[in-house]
Amino acid sequence: MRALTDTIVAISTPIGVSAISIVRLCGYDSLNIAKRLLKVSTLKPRYAYLKYIYDSNNNVIDRGIVIYFKAPNSFNGEDIIEFQIHGGILVSKAIVNECLNYGARLANAGEFSKIALLNGKLNLAEIENIAKLISAQSLQALQIIARNLKGGLANFINDLRLNLLEILSSIEALIDYAEEDLPSNLEESIQKKLLLAIDKLDSIYQHSLSLQNVIDGHKLAIIGKPNVGKSSILNKLLLKDRAIVSDIAGTTRDVIEDSITINNQIIKIVDTAGIHNTNEQIEKIGIEKSLEALSESSIILAVFDGSRDFDDDEIVDLLLQNMDKIIIVAINKSDKLQILNTDKLSNFECVSVSILDNSVFKIRDIIAEKITINALNNESIVLSTKRQLECIESCIGALKEAKDKLSDFEIFGFHINEALRALDLLSKPFSNEEILDKMFSTFCLGK
Repeated sequence: MRALTDTIVAISTPIGVSAISIVRLCGYDSLNIAKRLLKVSTLKPRYAYLKYIYDSNNNVIDRGIVIYFKAPNSFNGEDIIEFQIHGGILVSKAIVNECLNYGARLANAGEFSKIALLNGKLNLAEIENIAKLISAQSLQALQIIARNLKGGLANFINDLRLNLLEILSSIEALIDYAEEDLPSNLEESIQKKLLLAIDKLDSIYQHSLSLQNVIDGHKLAIIGKPNVGKSSILNKLLLKDRAIVSDIAGTTRDVIEDSITINNQIIKIVDTAGIHNTNEQIEKIGIEKSLEALSESSIILAVFDGSRDFDDDEIVDLLLQNMDKIIIVAINKSDKLQILNTDKLSNFECVSVSILDNSVFKIRDIIAEKITINALNNESIVLSTKRQLECIESCIGALKEAKDKLSDFEIFGFHINEALRALDLLSKPFSNEEILDKMFSTFCLGK
């Protein structure tokens, strides 16, 4: 639990050489610490000051822009001082160290945003969307998340919550005034409202599921037997020699990762060890990692050697177990193509390639086609995190239970309240401090 007298500090920009770096100071004594660093007696809120910043020995650390955001008119509701200084880790660390010397402590991951949540400046859905915005892997993801930040999700939650409360009050009327003259179609009206809510929620849930790879980024696993040319294809796609290539089977024993950008989406490519039966311990470990990469991927590029007889049943079986993913089959060494039994590959989209020409780039074209999404509806709502999906899934489940128990008003009311609690979890903080700490641990320190 954070003390009310805490003052926290962190570097808010990535570590490295850059034109500008930002150090953020927040909390109870942040203004006094800033005055000591700047050798001034006062700072006017929301004014940008160009000031020298001093250490405790009166040595100049840097000259930069300093802005004071006075509570409660800051993004998290507490006093915040931002030092916009020259980039470089030594300058930033020197200022952080001076803040520590004057009584501040290092901020925990996401602590600035956590304070905003606890102070009611941001709700949980907004904070999650900000985190997703920072880590967005595509232009489409940016568009989706930016639309959420405009309040579409929050407005939808509020409207649905009001509808459920209205349904709940109608049930209370049925219980309390059963002998009175209530509208004859009240139960029918409640049932209709429930069905509409379930349909809308399910539509949002399914639509959001279909876009999770766009939001989180696609991962492509290259799989195949040893020496079929997986690493050569990887190098060709990356336009650089990323993986070691040789005629010796089993050259790749560990997963190799790199990224390419297709259709403004970042695709993380994982080259894996050849999958085959072996007693060699190191190869076994590599194959286990290959299967793990396969399970985590949204796209599978299966490579087969077109210059030899087909003996890749094990790879085909793996593909058949993953038909829910995007699967591309590359018949490599098309320059030496022999008669290949392709009947077992008839369920998949196949492309013949060779690293001796530009045919490998046909794989990029297929990926581009597969990951292209239709133009996004400006009114559509998209859940951007697994937690949000789980909350909506719980809400749908509770509403379906309620729909089937409308004849028993008490049980019906219980399930409606369960649905309301699931909705509240989308935007309101948990009461469990440990759960909050775990959630914010994925944030960067200065956020």
